[in-house]
This record gives sequence, C-alpha cells and structure tokens, in this order.
Amino acid sequence: MAQTKKVAGYVLVVFVLYTIITSPERAADLVQIGFEGISSAAQGVGRFMTSLVN
Repeated sequence: MAQTKKVAGYVLVVFVLYTIITSPERAADLVQIGFEGISSAAQGVGRFMTSLVN
C-alpha cells in the first residue's frame, strides 16, 4: 500500500512538471482559477461568520 502511494506521488509530480513545461500559460491559468476559488470560499466563510455574529 505504501509503495502504491509513493508511485502515485511520483506520477503526479511528473505529470505536473510535464504540464508546466509544455504549456506554462495553461498551468498559470489553472493556478489562478484555484486561488480565485479559495479566495471566494474564504470570503463566503467570512460573510457567514459575520452574519452569525450580527
């Protein structure tokens, strides 16, 4: 089981590096989309907490 996780981790790292090397613009777009999603989720949690306090 541990060996499988290690191999899967290596495959994931190789895939990410391949994606970044072959199309850096697309990789940057994906990272930006991810950070925007995290940001909007954090804002939603902040609004929720504010509404609980009020």
